[in-house]
Amino acid sequence: MLSTLPTAKTKTKKQYRGVTRVTRVIQKLAFWVPLIIMIAMIILAIFANFIAPHDPNLPKITDRYTPPVFMEGGKSEYLLGTDQIGRDILSRLIYGARVSLSVSLLVILITAAIGTMLGIAAGYSGGRADAIIMRVVDMALSFPGLLLAMLLAVAIGPGFTTVVLALSILGWAGYARMIRGEALRISQSDFVAQARVNGASGWRIMTRHIFPNIINSLIVLMTLQVGMMILAEAGLSYLGLGITVPTPSWGAMVSDGRANLDNAWWISLFPGVCIGLVVLSGNFLGDWIRDKLDPRLRQL
Repeated sequence: MLSTLPTAKTKTKKQYRGVTRVTRVIQKLAFWVPLIIMIAMIILAIFANFIAPHDPNLPKITDRYTPPVFMEGGKSEYLLGTDQIGRDILSRLIYGARVSLSVSLLVILITAAIGTMLGIAAGYSGGRADAIIMRVVDMALSFPGLLLAMLLAVAIGPGFTTVVLALSILGWAGYARMIRGEALRISQSDFVAQARVNGASGWRIMTRHIFPNIINSLIVLMTLQVGMMILAEAGLSYLGLGITVPTPSWGAMVSDGRANLDNAWWISLFPGVCIGLVVLSGNFLGDWIRDKLDPRLRQL
């Protein structure tokens, strides 16, 4: 009897199935891991008063520069160590999540609302209104945000309000440009033309016909902006233009520990890791949502 040998076609199918399984596992991890990280951050931000083991602003000079618990000289009461004046790093990270998330969500809501309204108005109206709005958008995109933050810090002083204003005054421009392109495409659709024929007003067309069709793109952009806003707030706080001491902020914590990287690296490392994880999680989660909401990218 002739032994049955696997054909090239059979090998190809097995290899394809193996690649497909690996791809599905990667896709699931790319969704669940970022989602768990973002949910954990939200829980920490909301219940920081109950989760934090210590007062984040309470110094204890006798415990200054205490290393993490897994290092020689570490203490079980300070799992991630303490900073230069004895404040618990873990507690400050937990409260810092509240600050970062508050700034991020507030800025996103403000910029998304302004940018969406202007983008829809520009895309639907066209003509002179479109030209004026887009020139303002171009100016906003070309203006350096760091310079604006410095001006605001000098005018009203660094703090929570300064960070929100600095990120909101220019942040709406990206939304306006993206939404304008979507509104321009949708305004040329047959159902919009039919609404015009039926006598629908411009306001009704923009709110009832155009806006529902750009929600998917808006959700994706807002999700992607979560990590970017947290990174921007951390950058401003690192430069001393954002959240002021003693309020815990991840960026300010990184800045506080930069002079002690040789002997107390944990002061800067742990907040830096938190910033990196949250930014990557926001980007991965936004990409996943984009793939699921966009029919052209949706995978079966």
